[in-house]
Amino acid sequence: MKIGIVCPYSFDAPGGVQYHVRDLAEELISRGHDVSVLAPVEKADVPSFIHAVSGSYTVPYNGSVAQLSLSPKAVRETKAWLEEGQFDVVHIHEPLAPSISLIALAYAKSPIVATFHTSMVKSRSLKLAVPVLRPLLDRIAGRIAVSNEARRTLVEHQGGDAVIIPNGVYRAPFANASDIEKWKGTPERPTLFWIGRIDEPRKGLHVLAGAIDEVVAKNPNARFLIAGRGDASAVHDLMDKYPNNVEFAGDVDPQTRNSLYHGATAYIAPQTGGESFGIVLVEAMSAGTLVIASDIEAFRLVLNGGQLGMLFTSADSSDLARAINQALENPRAAKSLADAGHEASKLYDWGVVTDKILAVYATVVGTASVEVENTDTLIDSVRQTFAPNRKE
Repeated sequence: MKIGIVCPYSFDAPGGVQYHVRDLAEELISRGHDVSVLAPVEKADVPSFIHAVSGSYTVPYNGSVAQLSLSPKAVRETKAWLEEGQFDVVHIHEPLAPSISLIALAYAKSPIVATFHTSMVKSRSLKLAVPVLRPLLDRIAGRIAVSNEARRTLVEHQGGDAVIIPNGVYRAPFANASDIEKWKGTPERPTLFWIGRIDEPRKGLHVLAGAIDEVVAKNPNARFLIAGRGDASAVHDLMDKYPNNVEFAGDVDPQTRNSLYHGATAYIAPQTGGESFGIVLVEAMSAGTLVIASDIEAFRLVLNGGQLGMLFTSADSSDLARAINQALENPRAAKSLADAGHEASKLYDWGVVTDKILAVYATVVGTASVEVENTDTLIDSVRQTFAPNRKE
C-alpha cells in the first residue's frame, strides 16, 4: 500500500505527535508498505522517509507552544507532495491544526484517515473555526482518536465520532534497557524519576517540587532525578535546597531516557491537564517501573483507575508525597502494581497498534474523496489569521 502521512508539528522541536508519526511510519515500512511522511523541518536530522516542508512558525497551543507551517510555500509544497505521491490513503494527524495538516485535508484527492490527539475542555479557536472548516472535516473517511479524552474533544468540539486506537510504544527498548548504576534505585537509595519540558507548567514539576519536603522527612535517602529540556533554573534551585536529594540529568537522549525509566524505583507523572493519553506512563510501564500519576482523566484510563499504578489528586503536592511514601514503605505492593502495568503495556506495542490502524485504512481505500469548493479561500483565511505577517 502507498501511504502518505502528514504531521503538522515541526521535527525541530519533537514531541509526542512527531514520535508517533515517525514510529508508525517505521512500523509500516518494516511491513513492506511504501510510506512518505510530510512534516515541517528546518534543521533537524530526520529519516529519509520524511519529506521536509520549510517555513515553520511558533504559536501558543493547548497550554504549550507548537511549531507549524502554513506559508504560501508550504501550500505549494504540500500540493506537490500529494500530486507526486498518488497515495492509496493519506493519513493526517491533527487535521485542523493550522499547518500542513489542514492544507492536506483541503487538497488531498486520495481517501483520508485522520488521527485526533488533542484533549481540550474548552476551545474558543475551535468553536470559531469548526463552522467555517466543516466542509473540510466532511472529507475525512476514517477517524481515529488516541484516547477517550481525544475522542471526547472531537465529539464535543468538531462533531462526528472516531475509533479509539492508542498511541504506540516499542516496548523492547524500555524493557531491555541497561540501568545506569549511579542513578539506579535501590531499597536504601530509591530513585523517583521525572522527565518532561521543565518550564511547561502543565507538566507539573512544581507539584513534584512541593512534595519533596514530606517525602524526605520519612525517606531521607530518597532521590528525585529530573530530566528534560527547557529553562532549568527551577531545577537548580531545588538542587541548592536539597543537595542530597535532587539530581539533574539534563536533556537526555532516547537510550539514556530508557535506562532512567528502567532503573527508577518509580516514575512520577504530576501533569495537571492538557494530556489526551499519557505515552510517558506506557513507556514507564513498558520498562517495568511503578507509575505514580495525577488522577487526570487520561492517566486514570491508562492506569485502569489505579489497578496498574498509583494515582494521587491532581495538583496536590501533599497527596503526591503520600503516594510516594506509601510506595516506598510497601515495596511488595508497589512491585505488584508495576508488574500489572508491565503486562498491560503489551496492548500498546506498535505491532498491536499498527494492525488496528491498517484495519482502518482497509475500510477507506478505494472510496471517492469529497470535493470542496473555495479551498484556496479557506486556507488563505486561516493562514492570515495565524501568520498574517509571515513572508516566504
